[in-house]
Amino acid sequence: MAPLLEIRDLSIRFGERAAVRGLSLAIELGQSLGLVGESGSGKSVTALAVMRLLDATARIEGSIRFEGRELLQLDAESMRKMRGSDMAMVFQEPMTALNPVMPVGEQVAEAARAHHPEYSRRQVREAVLEAMEAVALPDMAQRYRDYPHQFSGGQRQRILIAMAIVNHPRLLIADEPTTALDVTVQKQILELLADLRERYGLTMLFISHDLAVVSQVADSVAVMRQGVLVERGSCAEIFLKPEHPYTRALLGAVPTMTTSRDAPLAVLERPTDID
Repeated sequence: MAPLLEIRDLSIRFGERAAVRGLSLAIELGQSLGLVGESGSGKSVTALAVMRLLDATARIEGSIRFEGRELLQLDAESMRKMRGSDMAMVFQEPMTALNPVMPVGEQVAEAARAHHPEYSRRQVREAVLEAMEAVALPDMAQRYRDYPHQFSGGQRQRILIAMAIVNHPRLLIADEPTTALDVTVQKQILELLADLRERYGLTMLFISHDLAVVSQVADSVAVMRQGVLVERGSCAEIFLKPEHPYTRALLGAVPTMTTSRDAPLAVLERPTDID
């Protein structure tokens, strides 16, 4: 079976700066891939390239295929039809992703109308409330016209997820969806994503710098540094038997209950450490 999403030899440059170099990845239908690495490693720019959301200053080479369809060759209108229906993205910070002057129900409804212009107002509202219910937002029939600032951080993230799943996409890209949340709410969001994967058969690309989070949501893990894929394997392979020194350093930099307070955490001081 061909992978749902396949990236081959992807390179992304901004002027003379290479953000991604020769990246090849594939995600099978129904699987979850965790893409990890420090800030600036190329994780988010890869996701934006998949969604074709990079601006004209980005020079993209290589191949990005969704169900065998080459995304980099699609015209803008064809890509717009896929974005939000076949694939959707949850962004890192809900307060910047949500429109502060538009009711949250209308923001989710906008996503539904964009791909279902034939829907009546009643059908749109039903689709929105179904998505809100799926992400466990309480009393949304009464709070449909409330604004983003009237919700907590965890609730705003759930609203973004509802916006992403309202059209039942096959691929969900989650870009650091728990970074701005406290540990308790973070756990709830991770449990929600796991439930949505099972309920809708979602394939997921989960981007994070937090290895503990990735271990809870991913079937396999890909590790990036400075735009280069340095290691890929199952969760067990990456977390129990990492082969690359950068992966080992990432794991060594995460304190655990058994970490000695006197022992320094692992660091990589030179870029040549990944060669």
